[in-house]
Amino acid sequence: MRDLLGDLDSGNHLSDPDPVRRAQIQMRQPLPKRFYKLAEVAEVPEGFAVRLDGKPVRTPGKAVLALSTAAAAELVASEFSAQGETIDPVSMPILRLANTAIDGVANEMQAVLEDVMRFSSSDLLCYRADAPERLVERQAELWDPVLDWAQATLGARFFLAEGVMHVEQPRESVAAVGLWLRQREEPFRLSSIHLMTTLTGSALLALAVEARMLEPDAAWAAAHVDEDWNIAQWGEDTEAAERRKARRRDFDAAVALLRALDD
Repeated sequence: MRDLLGDLDSGNHLSDPDPVRRAQIQMRQPLPKRFYKLAEVAEVPEGFAVRLDGKPVRTPGKAVLALSTAAAAELVASEFSAQGETIDPVSMPILRLANTAIDGVANEMQAVLEDVMRFSSSDLLCYRADAPERLVERQAELWDPVLDWAQATLGARFFLAEGVMHVEQPRESVAAVGLWLRQREEPFRLSSIHLMTTLTGSALLALAVEARMLEPDAAWAAAHVDEDWNIAQWGEDTEAAERRKARRRDFDAAVALLRALDD
């Protein structure tokens, strides 16, 4: 198998964590030529592998790119099939997420789980504006149902604060988030939850989407209440809009992978 695939998630092609910056770097470099005709899925001992012209795709860490369900593997195969004359890794967010799960998260499950727990200890949903009134109402409208769900389903009660002053959350609540995550301690699922958490700034939004309590569009709107309020008042910056679009693409990829894991 060509080493080109190893470049998709390492080296120069994806050398910046910011999706817009990553795309800018990508545009300055020649993309690798597409060297295959057919992308397909085959069942293997590791799960369901993606193959190009019958040859297994490997991660940057040289592991077989195999996912736990056929539907999940088909998502990655579809990204390969959608490539034109060149391979553009920016347009393959599910491949990047799968590579991260196999090469990184699978070996660091506890560290990833604890990182999501840290987000919950200072979750976006707990920090409220004190004015203007309509923004306060909008935050409550989108955020309170998720907090109510967390209390009823996870057994996690979170305290609220106005502004950015840190509020100490009950250890029992953060531990309840950890217990919920341990029931989902599988590399692809945990990778998707972690990515949604970092993109939204809220572990609770990510968990609510994973549990199908909240639709992805609603979660994305909830994560951007303050930003949307500012846009409504002052207008939208073009570069910021592009960055948000790129983040949304990665968020949707995480949701799609989660749903495929349940198929």
